[in-house]
Parts: sequence; C-alpha cells; structure tokens
Amino acid sequence: MASCPLFLLVPHPPPPLVAIPRRHSPLPHILTSCRSPLLSRQQSFRCRCSSSSSSSSSSGPRERSPRPQQQQGCTQQRPGRGSAVDPVGFLAKIGVSDRAFAQFLRDRHKAFKDRKWEMHSRFIDLKEASSGFDLLGLHRHRQHRVDFMDWAPGARYCSLVGDFNQWSATENCAREGHLGHDDFGYWFVILEDKLREGQEADEYFFQEYNYVDDYDKGDNGVNAEDLIRRMNEEYWEPGEVKSRRSRLETVAKLYEQMFGPNGPQTEEELGEIPDAETRYKNWKATQKDDLSSSSPSYDIIDTGQDFDIFNVVTDRASFEKFQAKATPLAYWVEMRKGRKAWIEKYVPAISHKDKYRVYFNTPDGALERVPAWATYVLPDAEGMQSYAVHWEPPPEEIYKWRFQRPKIKGSLRIYECHVGISGSEQKISSFQEFMSSVLPHIKEAGYNAIQLIGVPEHKDYSSVGYKVTNYFAVSSRFGTPDDFKKLVDEAHGLGLLVLLDIVHSYASADELVGLSLYDGSNDCYFHSGKRGHHKYWGTRMFKYDDVDVLHFLLSNLNWWVTEYQIDGFQFHSLSSMLYTHNGFSTFTGAIEEYCNQYVDKDALIYLILANEMLHELHPDIITIAEDATYYPGLCEPTTQGGLGFDYWTNLSIPDMWLWHLENVPEREWSMSKIMKVLISSNHNMLSYVENHNQSISGRKSFAEIVLNTGMSSSGSVDDDLIFRASSLLKIIKLITFTTSGGAYLNFMGNEFAHPKRVEFPMSSNDYSFHLAYRQWELLDKGVHKNVFNFDKDIMTLDENERIISRGSLNIHHCDDTNMVISFTRGPFLFVFNFNPDVPYQLYRIGVDEAGEYQLILNTDETKYGGCGELNSSQYMKRTNDKRVDGCRNSLELTLASRSAQLDHQCQCPYSRKLKI
Repeated sequence: MASCPLFLLVPHPPPPLVAIPRRHSPLPHILTSCRSPLLSRQQSFRCRCSSSSSSSSSSGPRERSPRPQQQQGCTQQRPGRGSAVDPVGFLAKIGVSDRAFAQFLRDRHKAFKDRKWEMHSRFIDLKEASSGFDLLGLHRHRQHRVDFMDWAPGARYCSLVGDFNQWSATENCAREGHLGHDDFGYWFVILEDKLREGQEADEYFFQEYNYVDDYDKGDNGVNAEDLIRRMNEEYWEPGEVKSRRSRLETVAKLYEQMFGPNGPQTEEELGEIPDAETRYKNWKATQKDDLSSSSPSYDIIDTGQDFDIFNVVTDRASFEKFQAKATPLAYWVEMRKGRKAWIEKYVPAISHKDKYRVYFNTPDGALERVPAWATYVLPDAEGMQSYAVHWEPPPEEIYKWRFQRPKIKGSLRIYECHVGISGSEQKISSFQEFMSSVLPHIKEAGYNAIQLIGVPEHKDYSSVGYKVTNYFAVSSRFGTPDDFKKLVDEAHGLGLLVLLDIVHSYASADELVGLSLYDGSNDCYFHSGKRGHHKYWGTRMFKYDDVDVLHFLLSNLNWWVTEYQIDGFQFHSLSSMLYTHNGFSTFTGAIEEYCNQYVDKDALIYLILANEMLHELHPDIITIAEDATYYPGLCEPTTQGGLGFDYWTNLSIPDMWLWHLENVPEREWSMSKIMKVLISSNHNMLSYVENHNQSISGRKSFAEIVLNTGMSSSGSVDDDLIFRASSLLKIIKLITFTTSGGAYLNFMGNEFAHPKRVEFPMSSNDYSFHLAYRQWELLDKGVHKNVFNFDKDIMTLDENERIISRGSLNIHHCDDTNMVISFTRGPFLFVFNFNPDVPYQLYRIGVDEAGEYQLILNTDETKYGGCGELNSSQYMKRTNDKRVDGCRNSLELTLASRSAQLDHQCQCPYSRKLKI
C-alpha cells in the first residue's frame, strides 16, 4: 500500500454519533504486504454473500432466471460465510439421506472456505484472482516500455529472448532481488523502448504515452509545472492546498512562536501547559470562524487503546465533501503524449509479430519455453521449436466489435463444430472459411448457439484439440486472434451464442510447448509422481490445491470471456479431474462412490470457484458440465452444496442409441429402457443423439451404421434401406430432442445424416484428411435433404413454441409390446411408433385434457422422405371420454410404422395455427 496514490486512500464513513466499543481488527494482514507486490492492485476489499432462490416448473416456457448463487449483497465478513449457505441443502431436494455423503459435503464446504480465505490473503476478490492476464505475459506500459511477467517458482534466472534482441539470454533479464522476483515465484522483466538517434530523453521519468490515439492534448507541449499551477488554480478550493517552501516550514513557525523574540521569556510567562486534548479543542475553536479553511476535519482522540485506522472519528460534512470530489486524473492524463510523439521519439522494444520465448536457468540447466500466458503461438516449423508471437497490432488494425452479445430466451439449441474439419475440402479450414460458409448454414438450420472444440492452441492436431498446450492462445492453424474475434462477432450478429469446449481437467504432457516441467520442476502446475499423470491418456493433471494454479485456471476462463466475448463453456471430461482414478473405474451408482478416498476434493472446490467467479463477473454466462459419472449436485446452487453449473450433459443417451443400433435387433428394442435413460433426470439436462465422440477414430456415425447394415457388395444402398435409415434417424432425433431438459446439442453434419465418421490425420492413417472434412454437397440430395428439412423444422418449431423449455414430461403410455411411446409436455402431445413392421390405424392414446388436437409435425410426411399415409382430414382429432392409460380422455390416432407425430391441444375454435 506504500505505493498507493494519496487520492486512493479514501477514509471510511464516519460512525453514528453513539458510543461504540472499539474492536481490534483481527485481520490486519489483508491490507499489508502478504500479497505479492507484483500482483497488487489498488481495489477496495469486499466480500459478497449469496442468496438462493428456487424456480418452479410449469407448463409454460421457462425463462433463464438469474443465477441462484448470484451475489446480491455486500458484507464485511470473512469470504465464503453467509447466512443462506447450506452445504447439504440440495440433498433433501433429490431425496438423498446418506450420512457419509452429507458429512463429505460439510467437510468440502469447510475446505472451500479455507481455500477461498487462502486466496483472499493473496487477491482482493475473485475478480482480481481471475484477472491475471492484466499483469502476466507481455503488456505495453504507458511509460514507453513493455513489461513481462511469468510464474516459475523453480527457476533461478529469467529473461526474454527473441527477434528483438537476437535471442540473447542476458540482454533482457529480470533484475536481482525483489525488483525482479518475488517470494511467490513471479518474475518481472522490463523491455525499455530504444531512443531514436538524434532524440533526447523525456524530461520526466514518469512521462506517459497513449499508444492508441495519434494525437491528444499531451502533444501540445504542456509541462508538469504548468499542470500543477493550473491544478492549484482550477481544481483545489482555497484552503485545501497550503503551499510550503520547505518541509520544515511549519516546524520553524512553531519554534519561532515558542522560542522567538516574541515568545515567553520566563517560566511564569509560559504558564501551565494544558494537556493535548485541551490544546486541540482550543485550536479547534479558533478555526471555527476561519471560512478560508476547507481542509477535512479529523478528530483523533487518544483513548489509551491501540491505534486503529478504521475507527477514526471524522466530521461527516468534511467526509461527504471529500467523497464527492473527483480525483484530478484529468490533469495527469493531459500530460500524456500521443502515438505520433512516441513513434517519433522511440523504437519499440518488441514489435508486432516479433517471435519470442522465455529463458529460465534452473537447477537442471537452461530452458527455453513458450510463455504460459502467451496469446499467440506458432507451432514447429522446419525443425525449429515453437515460439510465441507478440500480438500488438497498430490502432488502425485492431478489431473493433460491431455486435452485442445476443440475449437467448428459452432453450439452448447448440451446434457443436470443429473449425479444422468444417470445410468441404480435405485440408485444415480457417476461421475465415468457417465464418463465411458454416455460420450462415447454422443460422438457417435453426440453432441459436455454437459450441467450438479445439480452439485453444494444441500441438497435436490428431488430439481434436483436447491436449492443450497454450491456454491463452487461439490455435494458429485456423488464423490469428483477430480472425477469431471476427468469427465470434459475426456469430453474435446472427443471433448465435458462442460456447467454448474448455479442457481444465488435464493438459498436454509436451515439455517444449506446453506446461509440463515448465520451470524445470515436476510440480509447477501439476501434481508430482503418479497422481500428476493421467493413467490412460498420457496427459498431466493439474494441482488444484495450489493458489497460483487456481489463479492461472480462473484467469484463463475470464480471459476468453473478456478478450473474445465468449458466452459460455462446456467443461470437458470432469470425471478425469474429479477422481484420482481419472474416471476409469466401475460405477454402480452407490452414493459412497462420490465421497470415498478416490474423490479429488480440491478439483470439486475449483469447479465451485470457477462457477462462482463466472456467474458473479458475467451474470449471463452459461456453464455446462460433461461428467460421465453424473456427480450429485452438478446443477445445484453452490450455496446449497452444488457445483453451480447451468446444464449437465447426459452421456448415457448417445451410448444407449449406439448400443441399440449396433447390437439389438430393431424389433427387440425396449421402450421402457429407452425412456428410463432419456428422462433419468430431466432437470437442466443437455441431450444429444450423437456428437463427435460417437464418430471419431474408428467409431462410426449413426447414419453410417444404419446405411451400411444392408449395403450390397457393389456398395449401393437400396431404397428400402434408405427409407428405414431416414425414418429411424428422424424418430431418434425427435424423441431425444423433446425429452431434453432445456438444451440440445448436434454435431456438425449430423443434422443431415452425414454418412462418414470423423478421423483426424494421424500416423495410423498416414496423416490423411480423407475423413477430416464435411460433405456439404449432400445437403441437397435424397435422404440427407429430407433429414435436414426435418431437423430444421424441429428447431424452428422450438424457436416459436419453446417446447423443450417447458415443464417436465408427463408420460401417458409406454408399451414394449406395441413399441409405442406417448407423453405430453405442456399443451403438446408426442406419440412415437418404433415398430418397424406394424402400422396402427386406430391406436388409442390416453390424454388428460379433452378437446381437439391438431397434428403439427409428422415424420411420415413426404417432404421428410416418408410415405405420407395421413391425409389432411386426419390432421385434427377430437377426444372421447373413454379412459385409457389412467387418463380421463383418449384419442384414436393413425400411426405409420417407424414414425412419430406431434399434436397440439387447441384451446378454442379460433386457436392460431402453429407455424413450423
């Protein structure tokens, strides 16, 4: 705090005019030097409390309500403590009464409070703890220099090497002692801009430059003396500034008053000296009529107790006047010079697109690494190591955002895509190609969000982007950081949210580009020993109990939202981080499996911190949990013992469909087992038929499975097989979509039944791109066109009627013998006939509400590739009072084999016709 500007040292409000017993502050170290001096930021300490709220389901569409754990108030108490917090609150909601798990949640909450308290001893709040990108990495400083910071506690020496210094390891290094290295392992390197030949150095060492504007007031030649004189004349009121010729001026006046020729000459003349409080009150009385004195009045009374700066009795009028006065920053800013003056006087220490790496001297020798906080990294080329690229485009080239983030109401319809395989050519596609070709298709298909995989930089392209090496950099295979900003901006302009598949559950084990052995030690970012390595994938496991690792991960999340306007995240493969066995264990569903010795409590605490941070700083953010073990409380509020996610992904659904398609004859499918998986827990559930996991590295897409089942030796597919494939894919899509819990996901190409799987170039296929692209030309052909039209109409219907954001399902009918399923969701009735051979002419379905039902969607229509067995006279049905399936009324419907239909209950004869 010694370096804090005086105008930031704002006193606390005065206490009420009542005698309050003085209390000593038990937490003096919060405002002292326990935090890293290199990471300090002058902000007011604040601690927020949480309030929880519950949302009730109804038959109408659900709006995305404010987060239950969203911060509502501000209290001066220990972080993590709040009256509304119940560590086991969600257990009663889900009907769990296991004592061991409840005790585990209480212990986890205690550890969470301790971890948060540990973080608050280093960072003021979650905002600062997640804003490391403001300081770490390369940043241009206003005082004609570039600052570099990095965390490497195991290193003994740090410097920057690159094109700017001919890769010299000694020219730009950290200074000795605490000026270049603090106790937490953060290194600080300054790159000074070089003075051009013939130019003189700045008159003031604190001269600042505005690198964005070509011209500002500072270029008018205003000097510091003029600004100080103007400040005294224009800003300060009379009496607020008392100029002194010397620091001893006041002392000299007091000495002259006491011992000068006009002072007392004898002890009798001096008289009895009153105590300090009396003298102060007498002086105070003389100042009462002095109107020229506008300085704040602070009455500091010595009560014999320890001095406490937080309990200074102040004059309320002076305090309010002080608070209302704006800081004189305008005069300081006016002294800055513009970009033209900087370019004229200095040569940048490091230029835009210069290559660089960080050099460490470690106990095991010298290392050159790509900085962990680098924002643009180019991969190996011609046998050279990867290197970071300084990205600092001139003002005229900086990308300027054009569109605001879209506001999505109702359900999420997510289109999952990978930029590299999004083109129609056998090559790696770019951000520009994706933006111009794929984004319009996504909008036309009726989706309202895209989920991008493989965007953070990764060395191994065959890993699909899941072995991340550089967490703050976009993959250079697809384009530059500004190219990605343009893609996100264009998506926002089309009304599409942009979600990112983030991998914080493990990291690449690469020791040249990634974080493994970053500073020469084995426990910098990751656990040491066996726990630091994934048992099957060869990746490294983060050390979630380390404050600086949490600082890195939280800052990474905040970076993507702040820098690239990302709207949400899917947290990939949580089971890898939640368990020390990395999720490779048999789960029986017993509750003790979620609280035994294999559960990583630190990983759970990190996920709670991540969700609290994201939803506090960005209230509209969306977080999705991908956990194959379905950890209890994924989408429950953090104040009630949950992890705080908005949605959870039901990974059992695509596995269930894959098992049925590959192993079970269609006539033997069990409707009850299918529905059990589809609606096992519908609350906040993201459903999908298949994503990239079902069609990658040797596995097949569903269309490929169905079409190849009856393929002849010549490779041709008969019309019956095509009809079967189309019919089956349509009803699988519809029942999966309509049973989801407010969110649905489709992988790129599956909306039109892409016939080929995905396989990235790798050694096993001679690095071929034969299966690493999408056949967009099929959109206008045969079965693919029919399936796409059906998928598009489903999305359009949900956009208009918000079907999957309505209340929970009410299953009326589930017949394993006839293979028919029926359920309602709000005013909509869904009927599915999975029977591949038997159509039904007058199949009776029970319904609760009497009246007329209008058919609005039928998979058997000719425009979807069906037979069109229903004519227009059968599109409106009236109920009768015959009780079926426990319902008071029933409908008699015509059901084609392997088909589904959606009916809407008409409330009155003049009910509007629903549009698809």
